[in-house]
Amino acid sequence: MVGSLAALATTTSFVPQAWKVIRTRDTAALSAGMYALRTLAILLWLIYGLLLGQWPLIVTNSIESMQSRGG
Repeated sequence: MVGSLAALATTTSFVPQAWKVIRTRDTAALSAGMYALRTLAILLWLIYGLLLGQWPLIVTNSIESMQSRGG
């Protein structure tokens, strides 16, 4: 249950920022370093999930990876 809640929170954490960018069409406030580090972390968690065969890690980090790429 805790892992599921953590995955849900992590997966949806970028939604408010993405919604603000869509609404305002302003990306000036985004930190490129934070964005790059978050994207790298997501990819590493995805690889870790694939290596372990853990579907919760694979599914949530696949979704986050698509969000990070914008589609």
